[in-house]
Amino acid sequence: MDNKTVFLFSPTLHDAFRPGVRCSMPKLKRSVLSTLPVLSWLPRYSVRDNGLGDLISGISVGIMHLPQGMAYALLASVPPVFGLYTSFYPVLVYCILGTSRHISIGTFAVISIMIGSVTERLAPDSDFTFLNGTNGTAVLDVTARDAYRVQIAASTTVLSGLFQVLLGMVRFGFVVTYLSEPLVRGYTTGAATHVVVSQLKYIFGIHPARFSGPLSQVYILIDICRHLPETNIGALVVSLVALVVLIVVKELNSCYEKKLPLPIPIELIVIVAATLISYYGNLNSQYDVAVVGEIPRGLKSPSLPDVSLWGTVVGDAFAVAIVGYAINISLGKTFGLKHGYKVDSNQELVALGLSNTVGGFFQCYSVTSSMSRSLIQESTGGRTQVAGVVSSVIVLITVLQLGTLFGELPKAVLSCIVFVNLKGMFKQYLDIPALWKSNTVDLLVWLVTLVCTILLNLDLGLAASIAFSLLTVIFRTQLPRYSILGQVPGTELYLDTDTYEEAKEIPGITIFRSSTTVYYTNAELYLDALQKKSGIDVGKLLTRKKKRDAKQKRKDKKEEKKQVLHTHTHTHTHTHTHTHTDHIYIQSYTHTSHIHTVLYTHTHTHTHHIYIQSYTHTHTHTHTHTHTHRHTHRSHIHTVIYTHTHTHITYTYISFHLSHYFLSLLQIFRDYREIDIDIYLAGCQVCVVEQLSRASFFSESIPKSRLFTTVHDAVLHSLRLQGASDVPIYECALVSRPSPQGHLAGGGTVLQNQLHSYDYINELILILRSDIISFSTRTWPVLPRCNQHGSHWSQIINNGY
Repeated sequence: MDNKTVFLFSPTLHDAFRPGVRCSMPKLKRSVLSTLPVLSWLPRYSVRDNGLGDLISGISVGIMHLPQGMAYALLASVPPVFGLYTSFYPVLVYCILGTSRHISIGTFAVISIMIGSVTERLAPDSDFTFLNGTNGTAVLDVTARDAYRVQIAASTTVLSGLFQVLLGMVRFGFVVTYLSEPLVRGYTTGAATHVVVSQLKYIFGIHPARFSGPLSQVYILIDICRHLPETNIGALVVSLVALVVLIVVKELNSCYEKKLPLPIPIELIVIVAATLISYYGNLNSQYDVAVVGEIPRGLKSPSLPDVSLWGTVVGDAFAVAIVGYAINISLGKTFGLKHGYKVDSNQELVALGLSNTVGGFFQCYSVTSSMSRSLIQESTGGRTQVAGVVSSVIVLITVLQLGTLFGELPKAVLSCIVFVNLKGMFKQYLDIPALWKSNTVDLLVWLVTLVCTILLNLDLGLAASIAFSLLTVIFRTQLPRYSILGQVPGTELYLDTDTYEEAKEIPGITIFRSSTTVYYTNAELYLDALQKKSGIDVGKLLTRKKKRDAKQKRKDKKEEKKQVLHTHTHTHTHTHTHTHTDHIYIQSYTHTSHIHTVLYTHTHTHTHHIYIQSYTHTHTHTHTHTHTHRHTHRSHIHTVIYTHTHTHITYTYISFHLSHYFLSLLQIFRDYREIDIDIYLAGCQVCVVEQLSRASFFSESIPKSRLFTTVHDAVLHSLRLQGASDVPIYECALVSRPSPQGHLAGGGTVLQNQLHSYDYINELILILRSDIISFSTRTWPVLPRCNQHGSHWSQIINNGY
C-alpha cells in the first residue's frame, strides 16, 4: 500500500476573501434567487395542482385576519383599523421574500402586547387629559392620544425591522439558538398572562388606572378588583355570550376537524352578529357598552417614522425583533420539516425585518407568524404563499369597502376573541409536569422565565430570563460528568465503568473522559477530577521525586570528592570504576479495595533505583539495597514507569476558550511527564488540532503521534509499547462507512492524496455521538509503524457506539 500524505495549512487572507468577492453569472443567479425566493417558485407555480388549495386557504385565513387584526390592535393600544393595515402590507412583503410556504404572517398576541406596553408607557392617558373649563371635569383627548400611540408603534416597528434585517445580512440567524424552547414557551405563557390582564377592563367595562414597570400587573389586578363594583352589566353579558359561543364552536371545529371541509369561521360570525345586535340594540348609547368607533375607509399614505423616539424604544425594539423572529423561525421550521423543504433562517430574518420596516412606513405595528392562522392555512390546502396574497386581498376589500360597517362592534367581543385564541398558550402550563419528569434544569428555566415575565414586565423579563438561561449553561458546564472508561471484553467499546458492569479497566491504562467542554471556569475542576479519577496524586509524587533527586545529587557530590583519592596514570588518562549495588524500594500502603500498582524506575548514570509502591490493605515497608555505580560522564538519564503508565484523555467536546484550555493541557502533559506517565488524546476535532498547531502546542516532547482517532487505537498503541504479546497487528487499511454522496461517514471527503509524513495529522473526520454513553470522533491518527511494510496506520473501524 502506497504511503499517503495530506497537508494541513491555513489559507492566506487573499485566498479566504477571493471566493467572496469574485463575481460570476451562476453566483449572481444564486444570490438573486436567495434574496428573492419568489423568483424561484413562482415561475414553476402550477395553477392546476396548487391554485384551488391556495384560493380556499387564502379566503379562510383572510376571514381570520379580520377579527384577529382588530382584536390584537386593542392589545397594541392602537385603533382597530391599524390591525387591518398590519394584516395587509407585511403579508405581501413576506410573500416575496419569505422561504416558508405555510406560515401566516400578521398580528400576534405576544408581539401586540409587547408593542402595547411601549405605547401605553410613552403615551399614557394622563398626558392627554385636560380640564373642561365649563364644568371642571377631566376630558380625555382620544384622537390625539391614539395618533401619538400609532406614531410610537410605527417607530418601534421600523427599528425592530432594521434590527432583523441587519442581523440577517450578517448571517446572524443562529441568535435564536440562545433562546431555548423552555425559555420561549415560558415567556409566551407569561406574555399571555399580560394579555389576559390587559383585556379584563373591556370584559367588565371598567376603567382601571394604568401602571408600568416591575410589578405593574400586580398593581393593575389590585385596581381591577377595586373597580369591580363599577362593572358594566351590558359589557359583561355581551362578553359571556361571546365567550360561550366561541368556545363551543371552536371545540366542535376541533372534534370534527376531519369531517368538516372548512372550519366554521365563528370569529367572523360573532363579529357580524355582535355588530348587528349593537347597532339595532343601541348598546353604546343605552347601556354604555364601549364600541370600536369610526373606521376610516381606504388606506393610509406612507409617512416617515419619528426617528427621535428610537433612543427611547431601542431596547423594546430589539426585544420585539428577537421574540418575533424566534416565534417565526420555530413555526417555519416545523412546517418545513413536516413537508420536506428547507427554511433559511438568515433569509427569514431579512424577510421578517423588511415586512416590519415596510409596514412601519404605512402605520403598521410589528408582525410575526401566528400558529392558529398557519394551521388553518396548511389544513385547508395551502401549499405556497399565494394563499397569503389571497388573504391580503380579503383584508384589502374589507378596508376599502366594508370597514365602516364595523363601527358599532363592541370592544368586549374583540377581547373575547383574544381570550379564546390564547388557549394554546395556556396549554403550555402542561409543560411543568413533563419537564419535571425529563429535565429539572429546563423546568427551572421555564418557571423563572414565567415569573420574571409576569413580575418584571415583558422587556425586563426577557432580559432576566436570557441571563438566567445562560447561567444555567455555565452551571451545567461547571458540573460535568467525569468518568473512567473500561473496555467491554471482546469488543472495541469503551464505556463508563461506574455505569456498566461489563466494562473493565485495562491494566496499566486509565481512560478518562469529560462530558463537557473544558474552558476557564471548569479547567481547575477538570484537573482535580483527572487526578481523583485516575487515583494518581501528581503533586505528592512530584514532591517525592524532587526529594529523591535532591538526595541523589548530594550523594553524587560526595562521590566526586572521593574521586581525588583514586590513582592517576602518568599519561594523564583517568579511569574510574566503581561498582555498587542497586537500590530497590518496595512499599505498601493501606488504600481501597481497588489495587493500584505504581512502579517507579530511576536510571541514573551513577546509580540505579527501582521504587515499587503498592496500595493494599496492610502497611509494610521492605527495603532492599543493592547499589551499583559506574562512572563515565556527568550525563543523567531519568526514566519513571507506572503501571498506570498510559493515560488517555478523551474529549467529546474540546474547549472553545482555547487559550485557557491550551495552558491546562500543557500543564497536564508537563506534570505527568515529570512522573513519566504518557498522555494521549483521542477524538480531537480538526479545528482543535489546527488551533493547537498554530499555537505551537506540539513539540518534541508533545509530538502529534499522541493523537489518535479512537480510544481503541490509543489502547492498542499503549499495549504495544508495554510489550503485550497478544496485541493483534492489523493490516494497514482505512475502513469507513461511505455515505450516498461518496464521502466518509463523518462528513469529510475521501482522501485523494498520499500519506507521506510521520509528523502530520493527515485528516480529521467528526462523528457526533452520545456524550453520556460513548462517542466516536474521527481523526486520522499518526501511529508508529505497525508492520514490516512500514505503514503508519492501524485499521480504523467505524464503531456504532
